[in-house]
Amino acid sequence: RNKMIGHTVSHYRILEKIGEGGMGAVYKAEDTKLQRTVALKFLSPALTSDPEAKQSFINEAQAASALDHPNICTIYEINETANGQVFISMAYYQGETLKKKIERGPTSLREALHLTRQIGAGLSKAHEKGIVHRDIKPANVMVTEDQVIKILDFGVAKFQFKTDIARSGLIIGTPAYMSPEQASGKLVDHRSDIWSVGIILFEMLTSSLPFEGNSDRALMRAIINDAPLSLSNFLGSLSANIQNSINRALAKNPTARYQSIKEFLSDLDLVEQNRLSKSDTRVVGLSQPAAPSIAVLPFIDLSPEKNQEYFCDGLAEEIINDLSRLKVLRIASRNSSFQFKGQNLNISQIGQSLNVQKVLEGSIRKGGNRIRIAVRLINVSDGFLVWADTYERELADIFEIQDDISRSVVENLEIQLAGASVKELARHYTDNVEAYSSYLRGRFYWNKRTAESLKTSIDYFQSAIKMDSNYALAYSGLADAHIVLGLYGRSSPSEAMPRALRAAEQALQIDELLPEAHISLGCARAAYEWKWSEAEDRFKRGIELKPEYAEARHWYAINLLTPLSRFDEAEQEIKTALDLEPSSLVIRATVGLVYYFARQTDAAIDYFHHALDRDPDFPVTNLFLGQAYVQKSRFNEAIDYFHRALKFYGESNNALANYGYAAACAGKKDIARKVLKQLLDAAKKRYVSSYDIASVCCGMGDAEQALSWLEKAIEEHAFLLCYLNVDPLMDPLRHQERFQMMIKKILGVN
Repeated sequence: RNKMIGHTVSHYRILEKIGEGGMGAVYKAEDTKLQRTVALKFLSPALTSDPEAKQSFINEAQAASALDHPNICTIYEINETANGQVFISMAYYQGETLKKKIERGPTSLREALHLTRQIGAGLSKAHEKGIVHRDIKPANVMVTEDQVIKILDFGVAKFQFKTDIARSGLIIGTPAYMSPEQASGKLVDHRSDIWSVGIILFEMLTSSLPFEGNSDRALMRAIINDAPLSLSNFLGSLSANIQNSINRALAKNPTARYQSIKEFLSDLDLVEQNRLSKSDTRVVGLSQPAAPSIAVLPFIDLSPEKNQEYFCDGLAEEIINDLSRLKVLRIASRNSSFQFKGQNLNISQIGQSLNVQKVLEGSIRKGGNRIRIAVRLINVSDGFLVWADTYERELADIFEIQDDISRSVVENLEIQLAGASVKELARHYTDNVEAYSSYLRGRFYWNKRTAESLKTSIDYFQSAIKMDSNYALAYSGLADAHIVLGLYGRSSPSEAMPRALRAAEQALQIDELLPEAHISLGCARAAYEWKWSEAEDRFKRGIELKPEYAEARHWYAINLLTPLSRFDEAEQEIKTALDLEPSSLVIRATVGLVYYFARQTDAAIDYFHHALDRDPDFPVTNLFLGQAYVQKSRFNEAIDYFHRALKFYGESNNALANYGYAAACAGKKDIARKVLKQLLDAAKKRYVSSYDIASVCCGMGDAEQALSWLEKAIEEHAFLLCYLNVDPLMDPLRHQERFQMMIKKILGVN
C-alpha cells in the first residue's frame, strides 16, 4: 500500500494512485473544501531540487491554466507540501488515455475523426494564446467515458509570445510523435503540434506508426528522411482525401504543412461529410453534384467609413434568395456561406467545404448616393475566374443591379430554366430604396441575436414600414424580432408575442405566399397561445411554400412537435433542418434537445458534444449539455457547463435558474438560495420568467412554491411552459394534481 493513500495534503485527501511517469506520480484525491474529486500530480522528490525539472512542472500548470477550453484539462492550482514537494491540482476525469484505446486496435474512421477534431479544437485554443504543446501523443490525451477529449501534460509547452525555453540542439518531446524540426533539435512552432496530430490520426486508424525504427535514434532518422507509410497498406482501398490530409500534416517542411490546425480540421470535415456510411472505415472522394451549385459569400465593405457591413450582408442574402427560387440550382444557405465571413480561406477550401461548383464573391464601395459593386464568379475545382463585372451607379438602381447580378450568375452557370424567363428571378417586396436599406439594417441586427441588437432591429423594421406600409418582408422581420425577444426571455411574452402576432398577420395580408411570415405566426400560436392545430397549419404552409427553409423545420420541430411529445416527427424535421444547414450550431444543438426531451439523454449528450467540437464557446450548447448532465445526476459537470453558458451569454435568467437547480440537486442549497434571491431581485426591475423561478424552487424540493410560480407562469404565458409536459426538470412535480391541471390547460385537454 502506497504510504500517501489516506493522507491529507493541503486540503486534499489522497484516495488512490492513478499512474506514474518519469516526472512523478498522479493520485486521485478528494478536495475537502469544495467536495469534488481531483487529480493531484506530484513532481518526483528526486526532481524537486532540479531547477529545470521544477520549471517544467510549473510551466505545465501555467500553460494549461492560461487556457479555458472543454478539450484541455482544467488546472485548479499549483501548490507545495510542507517538505517542499510540488504538486498540481487538476480536474479528474473518468476514462482512459488514447494510448490505451489505440492498444485495443484501430478505431473507425468516424470515431477517429471525432476524436481528432476535439484534439485540434483544444490545440487551436492553445495556439491562439501563443502556446505550443510540443509533446502531443496518445499518452497525453484522455478520452472520457463520454468520448470527450482532454489534453494533458503541458510540461514542455513553449510560450511563443513570452519566453522561448527551447534552445537549438535541445531535443524535447517523444520521438515517435516529433516533427522533423523537433527531431533535428531546431526551434519549433505550432506546426510541430499539427505534425503530431497527423501521427495520432494515422495511429488511431491503423494501430501502427507511419514511421519505423528499432530505436529512438533510428525512428528520428526515419522521421527526418523517410516518407510515411501509406494508409492503404493497412486499410486497403481508400480515397485520396484522408491520405492526402495526413500527408499534408506530415510534410517535412513546415511551410508545406497545414499552417493552422483549423485548416487541417476543415479538410477532415470534408472527409467526414463524404463518408460512405457511419460505420464504414473507407471514404470516397468529393464528387461534384449533378445539379449546378453555388455559394454566395458576404460581400466585403470597401467604403472609406467601413459602415456598410449591413448592406454587404444584405445584398448577398438577397442574391441567395433570388437564386434559391430556381429549383434546378443548388445554393448553399445563408448560414452555411456566412460562416466563412472574416476568415482568410481560399475559394477552393470554401467551395469544397460547402460542396459547390462555384463561388460568388464581391465588394461594395459606397460614397454619397453612388455605389460601386464588383463581383466575381469563380470555379472551385481550378480557381479560374468564370465571370466578373463591376456596377457603378446611383444607389437608387440597387434593385436593377441585384437583378443583373442574379441573371448573370444564371447565364454563366448555363442553367436551363425549362422555358421560364430569367426575369422571373427578381421578386422585390418594395421599390423604396430607403425602406430597403432600413430592412437590411434590421436583418443585420436581428442576426446578432442579443437583447440590444434585437431592439435595434425592431427600430429599423418599423422605420422601413413607415416608409412603405406595404412592405411584407419588413413586417415579417418585425414579427421575428419580437418572437426571439419573447422566446429568449428578454421581453415579457404578454408584451412581445401580441406584437409578433400582429406583425406576422399584417405580412400575410399583404402577401399570403410569404413563407417566413407563416412560420413566425406558427411559432407564436404554439409557444404563446398554445393553439396547436392553428400553429401546425401555419408551419406546414410555410414548409410547403419553402421546403428548403431550414429555420421553418427547426421551429416546427422544437416549438410544436416536441412539446406535443411527437418525438419521431420532431427528430425527422430537425434532422432535415440540419441536412439543409449542416453548419448551424443552434440546429445541431436542437437535435440534441429533442433527444433530451424524449429522455434519450445519452444521444442528446453525444449531439451536444459534437456541437461543442465546432464551437466550444457557443452558449446554447453549454446550457443544453448542463441540463442533460443534471438528468444523469452528474451535477458537478452540469454546474461547470452552466458556468460556461453564463460566461458566454453574459446574462441569462434561464441559464442562472438551471445553475441554481443543479446546485440544489448537488446539495449546495446555499448557492441555490442565492440564485433564487438574485432572480427575485431582478424581477423587481425587469421581466424574469416565473418558469425560471419555479424551476429553482423545484430543484430545492419546495413543491408548493414551485407550483405557485408555475401558476404565475401560466398567467404570463411564459415561453418554456409549452414544454411542461416533457421537461425533465419538472419531474419531481409530475405527480401533483395542480401540475397535471396545468398540463391539461396548455395542451388544451378537457
